[in-house]
Amino acid sequence: MCGVHDVAKYVFLPGDPKRSEKIASFFDECRKVAEFREYVTYSGRIDNIPVSVTSTGIGCPSAAIAVEELANIGAEVFIRVGTTGALQRHINIGDIIVATAAVRADGTTKAYVPIEYPAAADVNVVLALIEAANKLGVKPHVGVVWTSDAFYSEKKEWVNLWSKARVLSVEMECSAIFTISSLRGLRSGAILAVDGNLLRGLKKGAFGPGEKAGEQDERVQKAIDQEIKIALEAVKILETTFSMKT
Repeated sequence: MCGVHDVAKYVFLPGDPKRSEKIASFFDECRKVAEFREYVTYSGRIDNIPVSVTSTGIGCPSAAIAVEELANIGAEVFIRVGTTGALQRHINIGDIIVATAAVRADGTTKAYVPIEYPAAADVNVVLALIEAANKLGVKPHVGVVWTSDAFYSEKKEWVNLWSKARVLSVEMECSAIFTISSLRGLRSGAILAVDGNLLRGLKKGAFGPGEKAGEQDERVQKAIDQEIKIALEAVKILETTFSMKT
């Protein structure tokens, strides 16, 4: 179990527990803090800045628990580092998306606040992610994503609706992370690697003829490495930004 002083102010939130270990491998130093069910936590440093990573598992219920419990022991800035299925034809597998907000098509956040309340990422985190991506030579797609509870039930009419509304992609955790962070006066954002395109008939984690499935695809593996590096660089930018304001 994690306690006070076990996690840093900045916490990266992948869904996959294995990606916690992968992200931690990019730290200058790290230690495994806890492992319980889908939640695997490491803490360490990058450029002498304390950072942590905790996997959230799949979906808003488990992501909400992670944010609530991490916030209770000192976490203040959350950056989701995940994967997503594109809803726009021009977005390719292996591209990077920075989410500015999320469509609240989940059940968890409705238990917190009426649906009219927006699930918006913190502007400072969004700008830091964009700046970090540009610094590392990556041009991200920036905009709204769709948070869904049901991995296998994205009906065609809903896919077309959100695509026409210029929603960039579909994923399963951003809405809870953004909403709960905002309600608690904390900061959050998300950077996502594209692993499918529903407009082209490739569901999240699906693959076309001659392609490897989901994260086994070299394009997706490269994008995950890129988004991790971008997230780390964004924390360095945020640390400088916040220190200048104090």
